[in-house]
Parts: sequence; structure tokens; C-alpha cells
Amino acid sequence: MTTHTSIVELVIPEAPVPTASNDSSSLFAWRSNTDGLHLGVLDNSKGNADHLLRLLTDGLRAEFPIKSVLSLRKLNPSTGAPAEILNQLAEEADLVVSAMAD
Repeated sequence: MTTHTSIVELVIPEAPVPTASNDSSSLFAWRSNTDGLHLGVLDNSKGNADHLLRLLTDGLRAEFPIKSVLSLRKLNPSTGAPAEILNQLAEEADLVVSAMAD
């Protein structure tokens, strides 16, 4: 009888944490907004991306005051988001979350 041993390597990609600045255009400027965060959500339309984004949105709601959520979906996963979607997210959201899943 042959015994096989499997090794599973877990890789967690993380971007470096940006540092806060005194500039009001900083990534962290929204944290001082006591009215709440305007969250943008971009679904790439892959299977289960909507479920993953719902979990992420729920987690953000638990940690931060969320005033509104703008949830938009691409037509298909193989093309980029149209300019209209990107422009709407840029105009209406303080922070945008996007995810892919299968």
C-alpha cells in the first residue's frame, strides 16, 4: 500500500498599508466623516462574487458607519467595467470594493 502526503500552501496576498496624511484627499479622509461612508461595490459577474461581496459589505457595516451602498455589476467577467460604471462609482462612493469568485 502506498501512502501519499499532500502539502497545502496557503498564500494570502496583501498590499502594503497606506499611511495617512494630512491631505484631505487621503485614502483615510473618509474615516473622519461621521455621517457615514458611501460604499461602492463592483461585482465582476463571476459565479459567487455576489455572495463574497455581500459578506464583505456586511463586515464593513459591522466595523464602520455606512451611509449608503451603491452596488453595480459588470455585464460579463471577461471585459472591463464600462466607463459609465467606473464614473458613477468615482462620483458617488468614498471607497469601492470589488471581488472575483467561483
